[in-house]
Amino acid sequence: MSTKLKEEIIKGSANAALWAATIGFFIGFGSVSLFGPTAHLFKGIMQLSPTEIGLLVAIPMLTGSLLRIPFGAWVDSTGGRLPFLILLIASLIGLIGLFYMLKVLYPNHLTHADYPWLLLFGALAGCGIATFSIGIGQVSYWFPQHRQGWALAAYAGFGNTSPGLVALIVPAITAALGLWVSYLVSAAIVVAGLIFYFIYGLNAPYFQFRKMGMAFDTALARARDKGQELFPKGNPLVALWESGIRWKTWPLVILYFTTFGGFLALTAWFPVYWKSFYHVSVMGAVGLTAGFSLFSALIRVPGGLWSDRFGGEPVAIASLLVLLAGAVIMTVSQSFAWSVIGEVLIGAGMGVNNAAVFKLVPLYVPDFVGGTAGWVGGLGALGGFAVPPLLGYFVAEQGSIGYAHGMVTYVGLAVISVLLAVLLRLVRPKKTLPA
Repeated sequence: MSTKLKEEIIKGSANAALWAATIGFFIGFGSVSLFGPTAHLFKGIMQLSPTEIGLLVAIPMLTGSLLRIPFGAWVDSTGGRLPFLILLIASLIGLIGLFYMLKVLYPNHLTHADYPWLLLFGALAGCGIATFSIGIGQVSYWFPQHRQGWALAAYAGFGNTSPGLVALIVPAITAALGLWVSYLVSAAIVVAGLIFYFIYGLNAPYFQFRKMGMAFDTALARARDKGQELFPKGNPLVALWESGIRWKTWPLVILYFTTFGGFLALTAWFPVYWKSFYHVSVMGAVGLTAGFSLFSALIRVPGGLWSDRFGGEPVAIASLLVLLAGAVIMTVSQSFAWSVIGEVLIGAGMGVNNAAVFKLVPLYVPDFVGGTAGWVGGLGALGGFAVPPLLGYFVAEQGSIGYAHGMVTYVGLAVISVLLAVLLRLVRPKKTLPA
């Protein structure tokens, strides 16, 4: 075999890259629940105020959301492998810092003065959450458009299961072996996932050919021969700018704010809701919340298949109507059984719409998938911060019944999102509509 032919051999495959990105995102996304299950321990020992506890729980998600924007755009120039590894390594450093800090100081020597270090290491650990937008771009470049709905839904759906699992497992490890052990186990899992991603998380053909030194046109032609259909243009700043000025990016941001940001918000809110409004036991509230989180994550997978089959906009509209029905039920219900039904409908609607949104990302902004994924994933995830204070406002103003009435927030968001999804359907070029 000639040297030229050897240089043109592509390493990896679409399926291998998909599962490597999924596992990498799974271990990184677990930081959403980094402090939530153990916050009460820090509160008692360090004498933290409710505001400080709120910031502690939120800090991993804050960094993980905001970093999705620049790191997602970076995919359009590198293919995703390098920024993905950087974020996982930063997350590992944060977890190791937490492990060492707690091993040395917890419980007798941990004081309020150590609070800034908790925030710093939590912020670093949260970097793994930002791998989401990188994986979206990386997977999109590997897969042909007719399979992207399933591939992206499998990536996000399985990856999104980690917060629910972490919320169940961390308290068990902490109770059995100690707080510091739970962070040591988390760090070990990140190491294993990082190694797996390093081996199998390879870039799509175009990026490999460019790394070989091929000119743009040559790499483009070779990658098309390998089946690649989407190709980037420009550097990260160009990707962010170009995707940001495309008006169709912003309806997708709002749809994702409603359903993924809403998913994060309710994952944090439901333990309080079930325990305070229906006086469910602590474990019962955790179980109901974990069930919501896992169900909403896993239903993204069939949601992606439905998006491939019926089109992203129709599936988005249908799923948002399901979400609307669930939100209406939970707003007016004072029955435990009906509220559980409402929770299930909300979880189904959110999960399926999340899949539909990322079916539409490469369709509407095919030249800047990474940049668009950064805007949608980053700003959409901020719903996890914006919504809980509003839900709390209803409780503060109305008392216990505010737990139910606060769900009208999702009624409003669902209505707005349905209208935007209908708008996207109306302006989509007819030649791209599914048969």
